[in-house]
Amino acid sequence: MTTIRRTASDPTPAGREMRSAAAAPKPAGGGVVNALGTVTAILPGSIHSVDCDGRTLRCLRAASCLLRPEIGDTVLVSGPDEQRLYLTAVAEQADAGVAHIEVAGDLTLASQRGAVKLQGATDLHLSGPRALRMDTAQLHLSAQAAECQVGHMSYQGVEARATVLNMRIVGRVYEAIVDRLVHLSKSAFRMTEGVDQLHAGQIDYQASEMARVHGRNTVVTAKDLIKADAKQIHMG
Repeated sequence: MTTIRRTASDPTPAGREMRSAAAAPKPAGGGVVNALGTVTAILPGSIHSVDCDGRTLRCLRAASCLLRPEIGDTVLVSGPDEQRLYLTAVAEQADAGVAHIEVAGDLTLASQRGAVKLQGATDLHLSGPRALRMDTAQLHLSAQAAECQVGHMSYQGVEARATVLNMRIVGRVYEAIVDRLVHLSKSAFRMTEGVDQLHAGQIDYQASEMARVHGRNTVVTAKDLIKADAKQIHMG
């Protein structure tokens, strides 16, 4: 039995058919894809639907594409075939006024030798996830030295704790409005140049050793009763 092998250069009709088959366009999904398109939809599973000149491509967002694509953005789609496509970059945003740098897991911004700066022209927001339990959203700050310069600051929270070796507050006006104030210290010193006033329903001073009240002029008055009780009372 004799076997006849034909090639594309064969001038016979069979060779012409082979040349026509080689020149025919490859079926969809059979070649490398590298095209620009417009995001038309974001499907479940982070699958992006991209329109490339009337041709709809389904692709996943590449890990290197940190800028989150939005509907209407012009994006670059690449892949070995239509079954393995990735959205590799956002070429042009539909709304250039809003941009989201987004990753699926933990994100670390680090500089080996330089500084890392976050700067906003209008506002700068740092926030964690909003949850019913306040301890589920955490913000950690660690540094050898920190400097904060704020014109006006407002803090709202459930609890604030500070553990420091030395604390110094210098200001013009200090106001504290609380339901209960507890101060515990080994020694306390307070000096007031002007008037020191105390208004209370009841006042109780107790000293384990000695209590002293002294002034150039000292006045002790009562509406109903003044009582002095001791083993010895010295007057004058």
